[in-house]
Amino acid sequence: MTFDLISLRFHFRARTPIQFGPYASGNTLRGILGAGLRRIYCTSECPGHSGERARACPLNASCPYGQIFEPSPSPERPSGLADPPRPFVLRAAHLDDRAIAAGEPFWFDINLFDTRKLSIEHLTRAFAEFALLESVEQRPISLSLEPAASEVKRVRVEFRTPTQLKVAGTVGEPDFATLFARLQDRISTLRALYGSGPLASDFRRMRERAAQIRTIGCQLQNISAKRRSSRTGQVHSIGGFIGTAEYEGELDEFVPYLEAARWTGVGRQCVWGKGELALQTA
Repeated sequence: MTFDLISLRFHFRARTPIQFGPYASGNTLRGILGAGLRRIYCTSECPGHSGERARACPLNASCPYGQIFEPSPSPERPSGLADPPRPFVLRAAHLDDRAIAAGEPFWFDINLFDTRKLSIEHLTRAFAEFALLESVEQRPISLSLEPAASEVKRVRVEFRTPTQLKVAGTVGEPDFATLFARLQDRISTLRALYGSGPLASDFRRMRERAAQIRTIGCQLQNISAKRRSSRTGQVHSIGGFIGTAEYEGELDEFVPYLEAARWTGVGRQCVWGKGELALQTA
């Protein structure tokens, strides 16, 4: 049982100076990607489109903008999923609060979860309008979701980018049961929508066992950051907590899901790089 993706690294050279805000590089790049896809594909190239950039365009399943940036619900997708997760996440935290001079090289990563039908060419065309694209590295990755081969009694989880975990309608701190539930939701949904199909694990029993894992240490810092929507003008929070948490218990079966969060993220707003984890085991 695996979770598969393609890791892409885009190498650019800035045509003009670029300023990335604090904790905002992923959100900035997400906006550039969406604008580029809309400019290129939501015109006469979009099947069934009149040539106008209509909001209904993303509902067309054959439109690259819709496939990548605004996937819509369909009968083939899990019921109750009104807003499907995007088939990619950005990894650009190293660019946060950085100024890139004209002519300076820079890079960022995209983890692409739809390995079956999305063309990488759509991404490269959209980003090539933003800066001079020099090269793209591609690496297929297959992550085993089987329990760890050796016994794991303690883990240290690093929340590398701002993370928000939602449970029962509120956003809270990362007790292990909540962390695993949100991570299981994300991985199983991404795999069902874009990969090899639904996972066969008994997640009800796994969540019961996750509730027995103890938190033995927690050092977190809340980050306050905001973004303004270019479409609506509304201001939204893109903050969360960063830091570390340590957990103790029978962790063998949970380790693969925690390791997968390096690639998928966990919690809210993963698409622009929030919720990235790193793991140490003992």
